[in-house]
Amino acid sequence: MSHNDSEDRAHLSSGGWFALVVLVGFLAASIWYAVYSWNAIGVTHMSAFGWFALVAGSLITVAVGGGLMALIFYSSRHNFDR
Repeated sequence: MSHNDSEDRAHLSSGGWFALVVLVGFLAASIWYAVYSWNAIGVTHMSAFGWFALVAGSLITVAVGGGLMALIFYSSRHNFDR
């Protein structure tokens, strides 16, 4: 591979830039909505069990997502998905 080939791959096409702008717009809108919703709720108090449930649910969700991704990569590398 020559030096020019690596430079050509580093540039996004117009469709790539459009997708990037749309995704950044979605990210900005979701962050704005999260902050707006958080402030609209006001002051709420959560019990220790509520915090435990929030943390446990978040960790279990990340673990399940990571496990499913690991299974996808394992399946792909061992040709189980054919």
